[in-house]
Amino acid sequence: MLSSSAIALLAVGIIVVLITPGPTNTLLAAAGLRQGVRRSLPLIATELAGHLLSISVWGHFLAQAAHALPWLPSLLRVAAGVYIAYLAVDMWRAAVALPDSTQRASGKRTLFVATLLNPKGLLFAGTIFPAIAFAHVSVYAVAMLIFACLLVPIALAWIAFGAALH
Repeated sequence: MLSSSAIALLAVGIIVVLITPGPTNTLLAAAGLRQGVRRSLPLIATELAGHLLSISVWGHFLAQAAHALPWLPSLLRVAAGVYIAYLAVDMWRAAVALPDSTQRASGKRTLFVATLLNPKGLLFAGTIFPAIAFAHVSVYAVAMLIFACLLVPIALAWIAFGAALH
């Protein structure tokens, strides 16, 4: 099981990564702008599903890769971190306005694919989640429950942010 300090570290890591602007959060804010909070709420479950699948696949891959190529997980972690930093700086520099509210709203499929392909999944699986989570089902369940409990209010905040821009 995870110690209380490991749980706290996991929670802080999850919060920091989830609040960081990126493609998924931009789509959530755009949906809030176009559709309002209530109509955008189902997108939270879509984001959660995309992250759960991505984290699970990356976690399993990294656990297996660590046996054959011990250096590969570290390299992938660094690459994911650099890429996320690049995306954040690029989005900040571009300062692109959210799409006009008259445009068609992004659907669940777009959000799911954006979340699934988001390098944050690799970052969560390789750095934020403890490696033991992918070796023991009970630890995995606790880590994913913490993740889900933190994702819901953060996703809601991104949707509300977009709705407030209307």
